[in-house]
Amino acid sequence: MDISGWIERWADAAPDRVAIRFEDAEISYGALRDRIRAAAAALGARYGVRPGDRIGFLGYNSPEFIVLLFACARSGAIMVPLNWRLAPPEHKFILDDAGVSVLFAEPEFFDHIDRIREELSCRHFIASGEGRVGWDAFAPSPGANPDSIAGPDDPLLIVYTSGTTGTPKGAVLNQNALGHNALNSVAAHDMKSSDVVLVGLPMFHVGGMNILATPALYAGATVILQRRFDPDATVSAINEARPTLLTLVPAMLQAILDHPDWPTLDLGCLRCLDTGSTTVPLPLLRAFLDRGVPVIQVYGSTETAPIAIHQRIDEAWSTAGSTGKPALHCEARIVGPNGDELPPGEKGEIVVRGANVMTGYWNNPGATAEVMRDGWFHTGDVGHADADGNFYVDDRIKDVIISGSENIYPAELENVLDGCVEIAEAAVIGRSDARWGEVPVAVVVRRAGADIDRDGVLALFDDRLARYKRPRDVVFVDALPRNVMGKILKFEIRARLDTGRGGP
Repeated sequence: MDISGWIERWADAAPDRVAIRFEDAEISYGALRDRIRAAAAALGARYGVRPGDRIGFLGYNSPEFIVLLFACARSGAIMVPLNWRLAPPEHKFILDDAGVSVLFAEPEFFDHIDRIREELSCRHFIASGEGRVGWDAFAPSPGANPDSIAGPDDPLLIVYTSGTTGTPKGAVLNQNALGHNALNSVAAHDMKSSDVVLVGLPMFHVGGMNILATPALYAGATVILQRRFDPDATVSAINEARPTLLTLVPAMLQAILDHPDWPTLDLGCLRCLDTGSTTVPLPLLRAFLDRGVPVIQVYGSTETAPIAIHQRIDEAWSTAGSTGKPALHCEARIVGPNGDELPPGEKGEIVVRGANVMTGYWNNPGATAEVMRDGWFHTGDVGHADADGNFYVDDRIKDVIISGSENIYPAELENVLDGCVEIAEAAVIGRSDARWGEVPVAVVVRRAGADIDRDGVLALFDDRLARYKRPRDVVFVDALPRNVMGKILKFEIRARLDTGRGGP
């Protein structure tokens, strides 16, 4: 059975239950089923889509995104969600690399697509607006009920990596991966059909799509979609819609903390708040934990759909700072350079294995072979596990600074910087050095009104870390470059430092 069967089953069991709330509209499970059937029929009859064809989507979060995903699942097509923050040449790379034949675009991106349209090989550009084909493929069509021609092993998504290290690669996730990821999420959150999940993360990324949204539809719950994350809208939704589950990356957590309503915000509706995607400062976690909200870290990546390791709700306080234990349908290990599993406490690479893991990178067997070895996905993250089996993420392998043969983990230094109230955000980067090979440099964004200087930053490390680990220099910048999931793009900062252009 393809995953559109989830919606079919819930439409039979509870047709009037709300599946999606979006802006001022509600879509029941019965109506969602009808839209998916109509869209699947239109993909084949109107646009000539066949199993294996790639279908692009460029737009903000919307019900149409979800309808297209499940219509592709039913028809055997492969959806390619596009990061709307990218520039036209970057979109051209992805569309060409994936061989997208049909592209759905929202009105906000018409001009954007027109800049590269003549260079693309897409058969159809489908968008709403004057002179364009409308979104009628998503409208319910009486009697539309095409046969499902796809199964669990068929590819469903090509999700391009967020590009923290450069050129993106397309991770291929089959229907089985989304199904097992949904089971991982249901187990992680004790998810029920009575849950209401709030989704503000962009769904073009697996975090927004698959931490809560698709698992909620598997469980028959209600999904509240926000087109884009907005602190005011999120605070209003917490006050009015009373969601039970919510995912916020650290930058979003900070935005809620900085909101003027934070001191009086009633968070009692939240059974759980997820975070992750990047290192989460403990003070940020504590701010919510101290308000009685269980905050759990979810660890994974584009290649793992993403739920590979997570904390349990009942362990949110006792294991704060950990990313938890392997998910229900996933295995995880810490391994050394030779691939042997390391004992508790020793740092090595985090590797994971499970049905939620990608089948490989699209048309890139070389890159696939680099990360998939003997069935294990090598994450590129340095971590360790404690004696109880809880995993901790220490750093990215590519970010480890080797200074005079000593390994320096930037996250250790960044934890010190995160504890300074005068610093809004910071990153530690390895800068080339003629004597030591590399030396750590702190790249710092001052908090508004703060006047901390270079000496003040360096003094934070006195009596806290060994001398060889301390930053050799401080660079002050206005902001750190981040991708849409909040991950700092260290390769951009490093390139600027090495070319002498200063900070980002």
